[in-house]
Amino acid sequence: MYKFISKCENDTINFAMKFAKDLKKGDIVVLTGELGCGKTKFTQGVLKYFGLENEISSPTFTIVNEYKNDDINIYHFDVYRLEDSDEFYAIGGEDYFEDGICIIEWGELIEDILPKKHIKISFKKLESNLDYRELTIERYD
Repeated sequence: MYKFISKCENDTINFAMKFAKDLKKGDIVVLTGELGCGKTKFTQGVLKYFGLENEISSPTFTIVNEYKNDDINIYHFDVYRLEDSDEFYAIGGEDYFEDGICIIEWGELIEDILPKKHIKISFKKLESNLDYRELTIERYD
């Protein structure tokens, strides 16, 4: 387990860019935390690392946005509006797992169907300073 304190949006983006250097096809990154705590900013940083920073949009209403460059496919899910894991299956969500990098906001809602091997990043606002975020990174094998 690793913890990182972000003091601003740029900290989160820069951390995500460094984090993205080790990502490869088949990696699943689950982002958890309350609304407005930096999950989409983190995704923006990952996309920026892969040269896709101008492409980002929130997938809140489409469930998944697909981003592609010459080397990798990145799938950005927001499963907040799904009723349960069955809905994720219904959209063919599991088909994405092996095809590229999957970033899943609110992934705890479908935790029961995630592959054992994934990375979970929990975002938490710090009570001492509500602009700061504590990111806890856990790897599951």
